[in-house]
Amino acid sequence: MQIPQLITERSPFVSLEFFPPKKQEEWPGFLEVAQELKQLQPLFASVTYGAGGSTQSNTLEICEQLIATCGFEIMPHLTGVAADKDKIDGFLGAIKAMGISNVLALRGDRPAGFTGTDAELFSTFPHASNLVAYIHDHHPQLAIGVAGFPEAHAEAPSFAADLAVMQRKVECGADFIITQLYFDNRVYFDYVERLRAQGVSVPVVPGILPIRSLASLRFVLEMCNARVPGRLINSLMKAHEQGGASAVYEIGVAHARAQVKELLDGGAPGVHLYTLNKADMCLAVMDGLL
Repeated sequence: MQIPQLITERSPFVSLEFFPPKKQEEWPGFLEVAQELKQLQPLFASVTYGAGGSTQSNTLEICEQLIATCGFEIMPHLTGVAADKDKIDGFLGAIKAMGISNVLALRGDRPAGFTGTDAELFSTFPHASNLVAYIHDHHPQLAIGVAGFPEAHAEAPSFAADLAVMQRKVECGADFIITQLYFDNRVYFDYVERLRAQGVSVPVVPGILPIRSLASLRFVLEMCNARVPGRLINSLMKAHEQGGASAVYEIGVAHARAQVKELLDGGAPGVHLYTLNKADMCLAVMDGLL
């Protein structure tokens, strides 16, 4: 079923994001995690797609496994970087054959070690909006999600320019938005208000990353544009000094729980948890909130 329809039928909700393990010997453990998270009754689960389609086959196989073993409504990611129309059509044909009705359309990042030009990488789909328009026109059976950036994309020249990009994605056929992770809910509510003022009325689902450790936080911040409030950083550092990794974990759970509660109380349709393929923290964060 298409995610926008599911949202109208069940809100508030939680949804989950997984990334396919690169080694097949890690798949049984990954599927055990997914089975644990079934108790959250996620509205859907998204599955990432490596830069340049580097994990495309894993994405498809993991999608198939999650449907078979967990019964999740699946939304695979799809990137336009280094892709041509045949490659996109092949991937979308494969997911439709599995009964999948949703896709997250992304421009995609430059693959690590790539030495060519952007013109080579983005010749067919230079922007996410181009990929959205192609899917909308050639695969109308699919609902299309896109990424939103409450603190603006790292490459955006301004916040206003980033909002215009999002408006263009929706004009091209995007049906819903999932935001990049962030740690201050004020940026989400402000983002939604600004989008609504521009006439963007599709659902905007906030993306939440529970902070598991200082190391995982550093890793994530190297990959995205999220700002961490000074009060949260101070709490994490103090917890690490006084109680070590377990204390940092508790602060991470508490902050994410407070974020989720405030979001749902404030009218967000649901929350999208970046699981990092871990069950324990997601279960702790959501305990009793839905």
